[in-house]
Amino acid sequence: MSLPLIPPMLATPGTLPPTAQDARWAYETKQDGQRAVIYLEGDGSLLVRARSGEDITAAYPELRPLGGALGTTPAVLDGEILALDEEGRADFQLLQSRMGLAHAPARAARMAAQTPVHLVLFDVLHLAGSSLLKVPYSRRRGQLEGLGLRGPFWSTPSALVGHGAQALAATREHGLEGLVCKRLDSVYEPGVRSRAWIKIRNMRSEDVIVGGWLPGKGRLTGLPGAVLVGQYAARRLRYVGGVGTGWSEAERAHLAELLRASETDTCPFDPAPRVPGAHWVLPRLVGEVRYSVRTRSGMLRQPSWLRLRPDLTPQDASADLPEDI
Repeated sequence: MSLPLIPPMLATPGTLPPTAQDARWAYETKQDGQRAVIYLEGDGSLLVRARSGEDITAAYPELRPLGGALGTTPAVLDGEILALDEEGRADFQLLQSRMGLAHAPARAARMAAQTPVHLVLFDVLHLAGSSLLKVPYSRRRGQLEGLGLRGPFWSTPSALVGHGAQALAATREHGLEGLVCKRLDSVYEPGVRSRAWIKIRNMRSEDVIVGGWLPGKGRLTGLPGAVLVGQYAARRLRYVGGVGTGWSEAERAHLAELLRASETDTCPFDPAPRVPGAHWVLPRLVGEVRYSVRTRSGMLRQPSWLRLRPDLTPQDASADLPEDI
């Protein structure tokens, strides 16, 4: 390949820029997908590399026509591969059925027909033989949008300059993952987690019931490494996931005492989840967790522990879950 390999620039978790600096930033929707750098050689070929550098081109055959979208102009593009649900929102669970198929092209082709992906492009790093890494974001954005890259399986959504608070509120209103704030004068820093890009993830919180735990390892030996939690639905305690982060050492030690006092040989979840090595407890402890989204089957994605809720009874932790969870 004649084009330079460029690892993607990464955003730093944070909050909205100060109001006085709002006009110096652009705002893009944070997508829940697989980050990818796209290489167009200008000869009709396409190379797609994951954030790790792995060649994942064969996993997404529907993207191949993008190789000829710029004719003979070579380019390196930055973007995110998404699988969209029926409402047009990114669904990471859907995407998981497409990931990992780079070495199974026949299966990838079948899956492409069932669950096609969509590539969202948001930066151009190299164009027509020239590096754009030192060019400010605002100019790179202008050049990217000027390429007119819109097709059946790819698009170039516009970025909003200023109005960050409104943009963030809109992502929350529409149930989107969050917002990425990009400083207009920022250069592209390959492989760097930069403060020039800030990501804000919309998180939700709910009450859950602790029904089990998994032993910790290493420095957590003897303590819970994760708790297994559920919520009541149709009078059954339904398993909604494991939570392994969010405690201080003191909080984890206190939780260990509470769990040991509630041990039982019977799994409280209905149906019982397949969790090797699980220790079950009586479903009496209620806690509050933060998470990003629910999967279609009702599982909590990226959950972290917030606090115990001794003021609540287990019946207070209920949810409207799919019947087939």
